[in-house]
Amino acid sequence: MSEDRFPRGRTAIVGTGTWGMGEAPGLSSLEIAAQASLAALADAGLAPSDLDGVFGCLPDDMFAGLSISEYLGISPRITDNNRVGGSSFQTHAILAAMAIEAGQCDVALIAYASNQRSASGKLVSASTPFLYETRYRPLTPISAYALAASRHMHQFGTTREQLAEVAVSARKWAQLNPDAFMRDDLSIEDVLGARQVSSPLGVRDCCLVTDGGAAVVMVSAERARDLRQKPVYLLGGAAETTHRWISQMPDLTVSGTAEAARRAYAQAGVSAADVDVVELYDAFTINTILMLEDLGFCPKGEGGRFVADGAIAPGGRLPVNTNGGGLSCVHPGMYGLFTMVEATRQLNGTAGRRQVAGAELAVSHGNGGVLSSQALLVLGTAAAL
Repeated sequence: MSEDRFPRGRTAIVGTGTWGMGEAPGLSSLEIAAQASLAALADAGLAPSDLDGVFGCLPDDMFAGLSISEYLGISPRITDNNRVGGSSFQTHAILAAMAIEAGQCDVALIAYASNQRSASGKLVSASTPFLYETRYRPLTPISAYALAASRHMHQFGTTREQLAEVAVSARKWAQLNPDAFMRDDLSIEDVLGARQVSSPLGVRDCCLVTDGGAAVVMVSAERARDLRQKPVYLLGGAAETTHRWISQMPDLTVSGTAEAARRAYAQAGVSAADVDVVELYDAFTINTILMLEDLGFCPKGEGGRFVADGAIAPGGRLPVNTNGGGLSCVHPGMYGLFTMVEATRQLNGTAGRRQVAGAELAVSHGNGGVLSSQALLVLGTAAAL
């Protein structure tokens, strides 16, 4: 789809919900997703019977669209299970916007949940190492991101202290969020002194392993005006896939976000300089640095210096991952939908103590695979239309 054909501002997110943030013992992924979905519907002032589009995925169910629909007691006109990792949900939002615009559905649900922490107590990866990578005994997916971090450090002089700044900033935001799983104090020294997992990444450079579910409800802009919650409009959305396995990534320091951002900004008619809030998929501290560069908030290679001295923490020049991110808030296997929830809450003014004053434009970013699939949404208030 060319930039000028994207349905800019013609659909909106009108409800958000989360459930089981951190730990939800005794519940299945489906049950958590259903509770998050009901919370999102209630936020919008809608009922399950209003839904006629279901988008999303579950980590343990390849027929998640069918399962979610059956559990909610609905018969949607369209379902989509596209699964490209943590960026799946941004692509779902893009597809939902096009489906609503085309009249294929009127009220679309996007949902996800995982019970990986209470069910297994560890990260459950859907990936196994690539045949030609197995001889190096990588820890999947951590070693892939460690490879990108090592390359960035070698090429641009990025330091472990700068990586640690990302984790510390996320924790400071999490301390403002009662739903965040980890809110203890965290210092640069704590991050640097933490157990190494895959050099140069230590355990505090890595995302949490939690349970949790999230959901959003999308409708047409026209219908959004009559609902309970302040609408947050989808102004642009784009995705880019560059590889599957990390050994095949064309450049370890440039992700598909760079091209996706170019297209999404063009659709929305904005630039990085216009954005008030950034919600990134921070599975590892290197992600935040890479994505801030690729999204155009600083030149390539300057990400480490950009985040220094609390620049992305509360009170800094750019609010990033205001809920605490995957590093400190929640990370139930895939985190991308939670960036949509937080971006929406910042724009509709329901973010509580972490609310960014006057926020009118936000980016919600998703990362899938091993820096493989990148997708982002540009979201805005009515003032941004």
